[in-house]
Amino acid sequence: MWPLVYFFAVILTTGYCLLILIYFSWFTRLKQFKPGTATLSLTRFSIVIPARNEESNIENCLRSVLKNNYPATLFEIIVVDDFSTDNTAAVVTAMQKQFSNIKLIRLQDIIKTEINSYKKKAIETAIEHAAFEWIITTDADCTVQAEWLSLFNEYLQATDAVFVAAPVKFTSSNSFISIFQSLDFISLQGITAASVSAGVHTMCNGANLLYSKEAFYKVNGFTGVEDIASGDDMLLMHKIKLQYPGKIGYLFNSNAIVETMPMAEWKSFINQRIRWASKASSYGDRKIFIVLLLVYLFNLTLFLLPLISVFYPPLLLLWLRLLLAKTICEVIFMYPVSKFFDEQKLLWYFPFMQPLHIIYTVISGWLGKFGKYEWKGRNVK
Repeated sequence: MWPLVYFFAVILTTGYCLLILIYFSWFTRLKQFKPGTATLSLTRFSIVIPARNEESNIENCLRSVLKNNYPATLFEIIVVDDFSTDNTAAVVTAMQKQFSNIKLIRLQDIIKTEINSYKKKAIETAIEHAAFEWIITTDADCTVQAEWLSLFNEYLQATDAVFVAAPVKFTSSNSFISIFQSLDFISLQGITAASVSAGVHTMCNGANLLYSKEAFYKVNGFTGVEDIASGDDMLLMHKIKLQYPGKIGYLFNSNAIVETMPMAEWKSFINQRIRWASKASSYGDRKIFIVLLLVYLFNLTLFLLPLISVFYPPLLLLWLRLLLAKTICEVIFMYPVSKFFDEQKLLWYFPFMQPLHIIYTVISGWLGKFGKYEWKGRNVK
């Protein structure tokens, strides 16, 4: 029995480390997108921001968009208030008096029955009311940089993409939970940049996405995935990739990074990760599913080995060796990724957070498949 445990543990570790080193190879080949100096502002954008109980964040988000170095006549901001019980709508209404390109839609005026994915409905409703052809989605707790729209505009003029993913990072403080989330998130973002640019996976984050309205409607929007609570980004991306092969892009430029806040406490963090994991079995992109399965089985092995070593102590030494292998290959990958996101200083914490990362991966992956979670005050199936 124990030789089989050794065999499968080593095989999973080898597969995992090879996978991470492949991502490292793809990421290090990336070149930052360089905008041209003479490109005109031609693209008109409808920026969609779903918002639920975001009165403390929505104004900062809107002002960061409004500060973009881009003609105000060429973009509109559509905030969709998702049944907020605070003053989110009032904050947006007050800003509308000053900025004519802000629109407010109240989802409660449209939805009369309970559904499982309010965010998808919010985005779909905003697109129905969008005046312009190109849709950008971000979140109400995000802030964008001044060149954000200009970079999207120039990227569209330089490529024939109909769907563009772009980078996102957490604003890190000095708290343990903030550092942990920042490291975890930039690793996911590094894999996203590497794999999308290589044309391998359909990965993205809804906090920084661009796609054409035509493409959205050609794939029938969220039809077929509307009952899945999460997946307003990656599941849509996969549908569009199937319909528009070769027209998925990644805007790899540090000035395109959107910043968002990490969860303030562990319960919200776990619920967020369960929410992300809940769509794993719904991916049409089988390559992503296989990768997620490998990652989960590898972390499950590292989770179980110390427990099993109670019955067979030599397994503890195997666990330490596998943990070291995991840490080394991940640090190799994380160095260029953290450099792009200007978070190299956080790498010092990375090795010490490995046990916690393993535990949360196993728990959130399991509950994402078989459990329920709470998000934005709602219990979600």
